[in-house]
Amino acid sequence: MSSGGAIQIPSRLPLLLTHEGVLLPGSTVRFSVDSPRNMHLVKNRLLRGTSLKSTIIGLIPNTRDPEHEADDLPTLHKVGTAGIAVQVVGSNWPKPHYTLLITGLCRFSVTSLLKERPFVLAEVEQLDKLEQYTSPASDSVTTEDGELGELSQKFYQAALQLLGMLDMSVPVVAKFRRLLDSLPRETLPDVVASMIRTSNKEKLQVLDAVSLEERFKKALPMLTRQIEGLKLLQKTRKASPDNEKRVLSVRKGGVFPGRQFNLDEDDEDEDGDDMLSLEKRVHAANMPEAALRVCLKELKRLKKMPQSMPEYALTRNYLDLMVELPWSKSSKDRLDIQAARTLLNNDHYAMDKLKRRVLEYLAVRQLKASLKGPILCFVGPPGVGKTSVGRSIARTLGREFHRIALGGVCDQSDIRGHRRTYVGSMPGRIINGLKTVGVNNPVFLLDEVDKLGKSLQGDPAAALLEVLDPEQNHSFTDHYLNVAFDLSQVLFIATANTTATIPPALLDRMEVLQVPGYTQEEKVEIAHRHLIPNQLEQHGLTPQQLHIPQDTTLDIITRYTREAGVRSLERKIGTICRAVAVRVAEGHALSSPDSAPQKVQEQAAPPEMPIVIDHVALKDILGPPPYEMEVSERLTLPGVALGLAWTPLGGEIMFVEASRTEGEGQLTLTGQLGDVMKESAHLAISWLRANAKRYELTNMGGAPDPLEGTDIHLHFPAGAVTKDGPSAGVTIVTCLASLFSGRLVRSDVAMTGEITLRGLVLPVGGIKDKVLAAHRAGVKCVILPKRNEKDLEDLPANVRAELDFVSAVNLEEVLNAAFDGGFPGKCGGRPLPQLMSKL
Repeated sequence: MSSGGAIQIPSRLPLLLTHEGVLLPGSTVRFSVDSPRNMHLVKNRLLRGTSLKSTIIGLIPNTRDPEHEADDLPTLHKVGTAGIAVQVVGSNWPKPHYTLLITGLCRFSVTSLLKERPFVLAEVEQLDKLEQYTSPASDSVTTEDGELGELSQKFYQAALQLLGMLDMSVPVVAKFRRLLDSLPRETLPDVVASMIRTSNKEKLQVLDAVSLEERFKKALPMLTRQIEGLKLLQKTRKASPDNEKRVLSVRKGGVFPGRQFNLDEDDEDEDGDDMLSLEKRVHAANMPEAALRVCLKELKRLKKMPQSMPEYALTRNYLDLMVELPWSKSSKDRLDIQAARTLLNNDHYAMDKLKRRVLEYLAVRQLKASLKGPILCFVGPPGVGKTSVGRSIARTLGREFHRIALGGVCDQSDIRGHRRTYVGSMPGRIINGLKTVGVNNPVFLLDEVDKLGKSLQGDPAAALLEVLDPEQNHSFTDHYLNVAFDLSQVLFIATANTTATIPPALLDRMEVLQVPGYTQEEKVEIAHRHLIPNQLEQHGLTPQQLHIPQDTTLDIITRYTREAGVRSLERKIGTICRAVAVRVAEGHALSSPDSAPQKVQEQAAPPEMPIVIDHVALKDILGPPPYEMEVSERLTLPGVALGLAWTPLGGEIMFVEASRTEGEGQLTLTGQLGDVMKESAHLAISWLRANAKRYELTNMGGAPDPLEGTDIHLHFPAGAVTKDGPSAGVTIVTCLASLFSGRLVRSDVAMTGEITLRGLVLPVGGIKDKVLAAHRAGVKCVILPKRNEKDLEDLPANVRAELDFVSAVNLEEVLNAAFDGGFPGKCGGRPLPQLMSKL
């Protein structure tokens, strides 16, 4: 630039070829640079320059598609804009590039190219006077040219009209007003065209208009169109500060006072509408005051943030989630107790305890509207209907249902969500579930809560402590939301096969409802009410084509399945349906008119309908029965007793076998036993040795010590299954007493209970499951600890009627019940002396 007189740009200018946008004199635009030529220009000229002159470059619009960039130089546009680089920012993501903030100075035309590499350098000729953008307003356009003066006045009036339609209290509009008053008239087409929303093609037409008259003619229709658009906008919606922001795009930058305007993107109007819509949705979400404050703060940040920033999408996703959450939306409970009882009875047979608890909740809800949602935990073996009961409860209450499978979850972020600082952060399953159902009082089923894992990412069971605490979950804080959400209206139902693996602190927060296995009669009823109709429908059959009598169903239950639930039973019924479907399909094929008569005679006639499944057909379809009533067959030798065990899959019968050989008094235990059962075996040996004379127990040679010169081998069959627990003590004592005395244990007796060194029988758990297992196996008598009598109340009446129960306080009563005719010793069955406490 010259020091005096007219201000000039250098005659030699490095040229920057731009694909995105058009720079007009008087405006400031941000450009992204990543092509090799442009990168060299920035490195060699802008970053190494030390004078103001070195920051002036020429911008030439490049109309070639940037995706097909070639090494050869494209044909240069005839007119460009000289600009001063105000700011240069480098970045390596997603690929190396520079971002330049450039303010336009004046137009120029390219006279000749001086060099093409490493960047373009050209001889240029200045077309505009630079003073008009830096000097105060002057009446440069005079009346000497009538048409030009008229255009100038018309343009100025249109700009004033646009200002009159906008709110002067908005800072953007006030700056536009000051700019209109301070700049000469001949600069207005460039400045206004760069401020209002126009396409790059239209801006290019203004840039190409070298003569002032042509420039006014090109820019005036754009300004008029903007005014008409604003009029239409004001008709449909009252003008607000957001409207002005959509009309004018203002960003920080620029070197001239009051000239901080930038190009308006083509989608700016849509983005403004979107922001306005988002703000309305935030206010309409009816969220608590604390959450609303956070949302408004994030919305304010979002408005100031360029869309190209990665944080823009994160903040937008966060606001969308906050708006979609059901802060105050709830479904109305259906509080008709009679209808609820009918619906539960239709959906599920038995399960009286669960149904009673749901009806209690409904009754209390009817009396008190603001009841907190209870946290129930259904514990029972697989296949008994824990999950389906949860779904029925939701339908009974008229609430939304959402199931969250927790099996194998080992990251606490699955429950609580991730912090928003992490890449790929998302809310936890609880908040996601609420967003999915759209109400704040659904039924949440936390399935398999006993199978939560633990890893380096934290303990999800500990993260559930707040969720499942009725005193805390009214302010549950997800890491992603970082504001409290009220979960107190949610009805949480957890399911588990066992409480042993649930942490005590978590178990304490839940109301545990035991869901034991079904009796044979209940299974028959369930099969004919639910399983068989369901399987017939799934296999395209009707009751007129297939009939399964109750005797056959009972045969399937007793001889083909041995489980607490009904999943295997349903699979066996499905197998029968598939076999019948083949016969029915073959019958349809045989009866079709186009089949050959000779072929029909060779094949069997179509089966008669309905096909009845009897015991013979059952064996043909399902094969030989895998389970037989083998209890009596295995109790044919001394040294065998039948115990009862509890597993997460339900109750099981368990044989205990013992043998002795000559040896040194060693005890061998086999069958994958845990420490507790090994200790029970040692306890049983010690008690029997201490009472050997009383019960006439001898070793192989007749000596009074059963272990003298004798090795004992105690075995629990099914050696591949790990066994442990405190309920096999009485069974081991009975087995060894049978071995030492040479007498047979009754074949219809099963027993359970733990023992002490003094011969007392202690109570154990899982009585209902164990008794049902004994009932399934055909046992007639069950020996239980005296203190477990209260657990018999949970048994079905028919099971209690078919079984004899012996309540034992000590081992003498156990042995008397386990052997025919009792187990008398020399004392004639005298009761043990009672020890009196001296305290």
